[in-house]
Amino acid sequence: MSLPFDGAISAFYESDAPQQVRAAIAEGGKKDILDPSYPYDRWMKKSEYEEVMSRLQLELVKLQADVKETGKRVVMLFEGRDAAGKGGAIKRIRENLNPRGARVVALSKPTETEQGQWYFQRYVDHLPTAGEITLFDRSWYNRGVVEHVFGFCTPEERQKFFHQAPEFEDMIANEGIVFAKLWLNVGRAEQLRRFLAREQNPLKQWKLSWIDVEGLKRWDAYSDAIAETFEKTHTAQAPWTVIRADDKYRARIAAIQVLLCAVDYAGKIDMGDPDPKICGGPDIWHA
Repeated sequence: MSLPFDGAISAFYESDAPQQVRAAIAEGGKKDILDPSYPYDRWMKKSEYEEVMSRLQLELVKLQADVKETGKRVVMLFEGRDAAGKGGAIKRIRENLNPRGARVVALSKPTETEQGQWYFQRYVDHLPTAGEITLFDRSWYNRGVVEHVFGFCTPEERQKFFHQAPEFEDMIANEGIVFAKLWLNVGRAEQLRRFLAREQNPLKQWKLSWIDVEGLKRWDAYSDAIAETFEKTHTAQAPWTVIRADDKYRARIAAIQVLLCAVDYAGKIDMGDPDPKICGGPDIWHA
C-alpha cells in the first residue's frame, strides 16, 4: 500500500521522534493514555460513553429547537493541536441536528481576493443569522498559531491580529451572539499515534497534509505560539475553554457540555459541568 508523503510520518516515528514518545507508543495499549500527566490512565468505558452521549445529544436537539424558535445565534470555535479530535467532536454535536440550522465552517486557504481583504472579513460572512448555530472547524486563530509557525504571516501581521481579535470577539458578544471558543489539546505521543493510524488507513489518509507532516518537527514552536495566543486572547468577554483530548470520549462529552452550559433554552435539563480534570481555562493546558 502506498503511504502518503512517502511514509514520512512512519519515518519520523522511527528516526526523529523523541525516545520517550516512541516508547510510549510502542508500549501503550489501544485505549491506554500515553501522557503520564493526563488525569486518567485509560479511556472512558464505551458503554458509559454511549449512555452519556445519548442524553447529551437529546439536549442538543432541544437546544436547536429553542435556537430556531427564539432566533438565538450561536457560534462555537474549535481549535487545537492537529489530530486532537476537533472533527469528531463537531460530528457528535451535529449528527442529530437539522443541518440547515447547524452549519460547519471549515475554510480552505484564502483566495487571492481574500488575501487582499481585512483578515477577519471572510469569517464575518459565515457568522450565523437568527436561529442558526455555526461551528467553526478552525478559525481566525490560524494566524495566531499555524501561520506564525510556518511563516505564512509576518510578525507585524500577527501582532495586528492579537490587537484586533479581542475587539472583534467583543463585537460578536456585544451583538448578542452566544460565543464559545474551545481549544482541544493532545499529548505529543498521542498525536503521533493518531497520525500513524491515519497514515495506515486508506479511508483516513485524506486527513493528512504537508502541514501535519512538517508540524511533527515543530512541536515546541507550536507550544510557544499556543501559549502566546492564550495570553493575548483569553478575555472576560471571550475566554478560552481548554479540553485535554487524549481520551476522545471524555473530550466529546466535555465539548457538548460546554455548549449546553453556554446557552439558555426551553426545557433545559442540567447535564452537569464539564469534568474539571480535563476541561478548564488555559491554566490546565499542557504543552
